Amino acid sequence: MEFLGIWETVNNPTFNYGEFAIIKSQAGLNNYKISTTEWIEKTNAIGLKATAGRYGGTYAHLDIAFAFGMWISAEFKVYSQ
Repeated sequence: MEFLGIWETVNNPTFNYGEFAIIKSQAGLNNYKISTTEWIEKTNAIGLKATAGRYGGTYAHLDIAFAFGMWISAEFKVYSQ
């Protein structure tokens, strides 16, 4: 979540940092959940895109996708450098 907030702050002049601060403060709670669509709507995020339907899915900017890949896979991190 921290990475997304920083990325949006740097790359998105219309990012709603105030709403991000609220989400960030609640993110540590066990019962807090937020969908990609809610994230985009509440913060005016541009780094993620969610589409519904048969060919829908969640898509991320290349910077975000690579950071996520490196976070979940040490092998991906080694081979992507």
